[in-house]
Amino acid sequence: MRFDTLPEWLRWQESLHPQRIDLRLERVGAVWAELGPAAFPCPVITVGGTNGKGSCVAYLESLYRAAGYRACAYTSPHLLRYNERIRIDGDEADDAAICEAFARVDAARGERALTYFEFGTLAALDLFVRAAPDVVILEVGLGGRLDAVNILDADVAVVTSIGVDHTAWLGEETGQIAFEKAGIFRPGRPAVIGQREPPPRLRARALEIGARPCQLGREFDRRIEAGQWHWRGPDGERRDALPPPALRGRVQYDNASTALAAAHWLRDRLPLSGAAVRQGLLRTRLLGRFTVMPGQPAWVLDVAHNVAAAEALALSLAGYPCAGRWHAVFALLADKDAEGVARALAGHIGHWHLAPAPGARAMPLERLAAAVRAAAPRQPLTRYADVDEALAGAAALAAADDCILVVGSFMTVEAGLRNPLVASV
Repeated sequence: MRFDTLPEWLRWQESLHPQRIDLRLERVGAVWAELGPAAFPCPVITVGGTNGKGSCVAYLESLYRAAGYRACAYTSPHLLRYNERIRIDGDEADDAAICEAFARVDAARGERALTYFEFGTLAALDLFVRAAPDVVILEVGLGGRLDAVNILDADVAVVTSIGVDHTAWLGEETGQIAFEKAGIFRPGRPAVIGQREPPPRLRARALEIGARPCQLGREFDRRIEAGQWHWRGPDGERRDALPPPALRGRVQYDNASTALAAAHWLRDRLPLSGAAVRQGLLRTRLLGRFTVMPGQPAWVLDVAHNVAAAEALALSLAGYPCAGRWHAVFALLADKDAEGVARALAGHIGHWHLAPAPGARAMPLERLAAAVRAAAPRQPLTRYADVDEALAGAAALAAADDCILVVGSFMTVEAGLRNPLVASV
């Protein structure tokens, strides 16, 4: 084995390929041909989209586990531990298992240089084959068509939503982004779309290749009434009097509905009872999606880092019972639309606490401040050297009935979760 510890493997992988992101499938597909089967013996669900894909994966995993199935899930990025990315029957893969999988990938790759994400994807798939699951659920890392998880032909492919993000790789035009996301669709197989009004090219592309579109508001839908909600699926399937999804925010009804639509197409192989659906919805957990740490003041952590996600977050803020005002600890990466994100949230924020996000990809503080000034010229803001200082500054200024929002990136939320001010609440 090349290395003995998981941190050593990960540091090495970060420098193995000359590019952090290299969207091609030839290398990763060739290595997988050396490692694994041409197809999994169980159903595979691949979930892509600009926002909501992590939530959809979490719902699917929870639904199938509530029904007693052995579910494997691969997600990215992680918040606190790399192991979060690879879950087998609800448990994170341990360091030793991941290191052994990395060693098998290393042996199979020969002279091929793999990216950090490709290495992790192959290791996850290798572990899943050995775990003999009933279902495998894969989250797309970036785009879809050329993402490493797309080496497998999904039995059901899901695109939760389309928005503008990762423009350096996917383009700035939503039609082109939709084409890239639709790359996970397959002829003759369900193409679930979890957005009422996606770019037209998404559904059109599904039809072009002979996939079977199943779209929110068309082939399936949901309605909310009196503290419960109801789901209507294709072919007349219904789920009535469902409990609110465990993940907070109105957008989660769409994400949960989309997960149910994906599960619908596997109902002959993996049936879900009404009790399993209710339990699965109630048991779903996912850090960083409107995660509330109650106390005085209350902390809310959300990884929203693009305009569409911030708009969804704003709806959740509007529905949250904060008696005082909102403080926002805000830090973004350099390639994000800071002004657009800030403008989406500005109607709810009473004071901005700005810092550079952790890591080399952080947006410079002055650029971040200028964006917030443009979006919310009359709202007070304070600059800090790092996220920990911003958390302390917000806590010092917040009254007992105020709320503190930690937002802007996975790394911003990770810093919040690791900070004793937040974790000790």
